[in-house]
Amino acid sequence: MRMKEKLQHLKLSDAGADMPRRILCSDIPTPCYVIDEGKLRENGKILKEIQDATGCRILLAQKAFSNYDLYPVLGEYLAGTEASGLFEARLGREEMPDKECHVFSAAYVPEQFDELLQYADHIVFNSPNQLRMYGPAAKKAGKQVGLRINPLCQTQEGHEIYDPCAPGGRLGTTKQAWDEQMDEELIGLLDGLHFHTLCEQNSDALEITLRAVEEQFGPVMKQMRWINMGGGHHITRADYDRDLLKKLICHVRDTYDVIVYLEPGEAVALNAGYLCTRVLDFVKNGDVVNAILDMSAACHTPDVLEMPYRPPLYEGFEAGEKPYTYRLGGPTCLSGDIIGDYAFERPLEAGQRLLFEDMAIYTTCKNNTFNGMPLPDIWVVKEDEAICLTDFTYEDFKGRLGTKN
Repeated sequence: MRMKEKLQHLKLSDAGADMPRRILCSDIPTPCYVIDEGKLRENGKILKEIQDATGCRILLAQKAFSNYDLYPVLGEYLAGTEASGLFEARLGREEMPDKECHVFSAAYVPEQFDELLQYADHIVFNSPNQLRMYGPAAKKAGKQVGLRINPLCQTQEGHEIYDPCAPGGRLGTTKQAWDEQMDEELIGLLDGLHFHTLCEQNSDALEITLRAVEEQFGPVMKQMRWINMGGGHHITRADYDRDLLKKLICHVRDTYDVIVYLEPGEAVALNAGYLCTRVLDFVKNGDVVNAILDMSAACHTPDVLEMPYRPPLYEGFEAGEKPYTYRLGGPTCLSGDIIGDYAFERPLEAGQRLLFEDMAIYTTCKNNTFNGMPLPDIWVVKEDEAICLTDFTYEDFKGRLGTKN
C-alpha cells in the first residue's frame, strides 16, 4: 500500500485540545488545507437563525468557498448557491440539486447562455444592454430575471479592487444609466434588483448603502418580487451586529413586499479552515531572517498578495512582540512571495509545522500551480477524524497546460 493511501484517514489525538493544536500534532502531510466541519456548522446555524427570524434566504457565494464535499453540510442551513458564471452554476446545481441556484456575471458569453439556463433559477444581468439581449430568453425558459444596480455609495476605504462603488466601476447599473437606458419593456422583464457593495463589513455599512439604494431606486423596488442585497456581510464574525441586520432585512421585506436574499461567501466559511505548512530553511539578509516554507503566498493564498493582508498565524505574534521575529515566505522564484513578518516565543526550527488560520475562504478556489508548485491536498475534520478529499499529482499541474493523455 502506498504511503498516500495510508494517509487518507487519520485519527486526531488530544480530543480535548483546541483544533489548531490537534492539527499541528497530527501526521497530515504539509502543505495542506484543513476544513473544520464543526465550525462550518456553527456558521451555518447563525445564518439559519437569521433566515428563520426574518424570512430572508441566504445563499453561498461559491467564489469564496466551493469545496462541494461540504455542500451537503451547508445545505442543511442555506437556501442555495450563488454563481459567477457557467461552471459555478453547474457546480451549485449538481451539488445542491434541491436548492436555489442564482447567477450573476458582468457579461454573459453567448455560446454559454443556453447551457446556463439549464442550471440557474435566477439570472441577474449587469446592464440594460445585457438585459435586452438575454432577458427574453431567460423569461421564456421560466427563470427569474434581475438587474444589478450600483448606488455609487462607498462605505470602505482602501482595497478599491474589491469596491464595486469605486469611481468608474464596471459592476452594476447606476441611476443615471437606468434613467437613460431603461424603458417599460425592460422593467417588465424584471423580477428583482440586486446590489452588492460591501467587503468584509458590518451591518452599519449595509444601513448606509440601503439608504442610498432606496433614495435612488425606491419606486422601482415596489414593483419587484425580490431584492438581493449581495455579499460582503461578515455575519458570522464575533462583533457583527446581527440585530441591525435583521431590522434592515425586515424593513425591506415589509416596505416593498419582497423576498430578501443575501449571498455571503466569507461568512459561510469564516474561520473554518487552516493551511498547515512546514519550515524548510532559513535565509538571513541583513537584520531579516527569512523562514522558507513549503507553502506559497503566490500559489496557495493569493489574496495575501492581492488584497494585500497579513493572515492570522496560530501562536504567531506581531513582529517584535516576542523575542524571535521571522519573515515567512514561499519557495517560489517570486521575490514578493512573502506571507508576512511574525514573532515567536521560541526560535523556529527546520521541519517545524506552522498553521495559518481562516484559510477556508478564497484559497482552494483561487490557488494555482505557478513554478510547478503542487496543489496542497484538502482535508476535512469530522469530529475526531481527518479525511483527505483530494489526491493532487503532477497530472493536475500538467493537465491544464496542454494536451491531456
